Amino acid sequence: MRGIAVAAPGERTARVRRGVLARVGAAMRPPTRVGALGLLGSLAVLSGFAWAASGVQAGDELNLYSHRQPFLIEPFLEAFTAETGIRVNVVYASKGLAQRLQAEGKNSPADVVLTVDIGRLAIYADKDLLAPVESAVLTEAVPAHLRDPDGRWFALSKRARVIAVSKDRVPPGAIQNYENLADPKWAGLVCSRPGSHVYNRALMASMIAAHGEDGAEKWATGLVANLARRPQGNDRAQVKAIYEGLCDVALINSYYYGKLASSDIEEQRAWAASMKMIFPNQDDRGTHINISGGGVAMHSKNKETAVAFLEFLTREAAQELYGTVNYEFPVNLAVEAAPAVRAWGAFEEDSLPIVRIAELAPTAQRVIDRTGW
Repeated sequence: MRGIAVAAPGERTARVRRGVLARVGAAMRPPTRVGALGLLGSLAVLSGFAWAASGVQAGDELNLYSHRQPFLIEPFLEAFTAETGIRVNVVYASKGLAQRLQAEGKNSPADVVLTVDIGRLAIYADKDLLAPVESAVLTEAVPAHLRDPDGRWFALSKRARVIAVSKDRVPPGAIQNYENLADPKWAGLVCSRPGSHVYNRALMASMIAAHGEDGAEKWATGLVANLARRPQGNDRAQVKAIYEGLCDVALINSYYYGKLASSDIEEQRAWAASMKMIFPNQDDRGTHINISGGGVAMHSKNKETAVAFLEFLTREAAQELYGTVNYEFPVNLAVEAAPAVRAWGAFEEDSLPIVRIAELAPTAQRVIDRTGW
């Protein structure tokens, strides 16, 4: 497993200095990953959380199993280590970690599991791989509809499933809701990644919650009839297709827009510039959201430290970092979104309990299969 080394005192001093400079210049330039780490480092030193009082000691180590890509979680691990002195070891895999935990059983070294999508979190809970947690910090920071009723997992960040439309070819107000994507007026103009992907399956589950299975299937049938090409690619590919004129409308996660708009690659910035984001269903239930989240491994030998790590991820500095690093929204309602994310404007989100999305996922997949999405 890879370790995140504890920062030396001189490194921490430099991080504080960088953080102060980052805060002074924040209004002058877009946030960057380095600036965010500096700010987080300064906040960590100035805040002085009482880790020792909670039973968590600087000599502790934490073993993390993560579905999140290393470059996305490393800033958080570095900040946690800088603040607490706790070394974090990481096993990363895009798939197979639940099966690994099952095979390891009581001998598993894992303390914390991090993943994306409510469906994946539910798999860990259903397989009895996550331990129930009682934490006043977590229950206060994470709204009830974004955490497991039994305390086995907690949302740590949010992303919205938005509609991307061509700035040049889609008039303002022409699309306002997910339901509009099934309107025959958009025949041959819609692009999408496969419906069976977890992002679209979660959206389908939300449509079932809103309209029932029959209503959701009717919607999916209309959506498929309007596709400009067979479902393919990732969300970036859908934005590229709009730029290339292959379609006018697409479904994407909101953070992809942020990544493309700030990309070091000029062509990707051009893709983003060709589209605008629509937060759907502002006149009724709100925009569908999904989450990243985590829980404490059932057989963790270090549960106090594991809980402390999850609590750290819901505090203000880490919540802001989610927006700076990956353009995600905070789950903690006391924390403002990062400046780049706030620039997209406020919107109403669907407050459907996220666990309901997981419960409806199997039905959603059957609808996706029947409609050929």
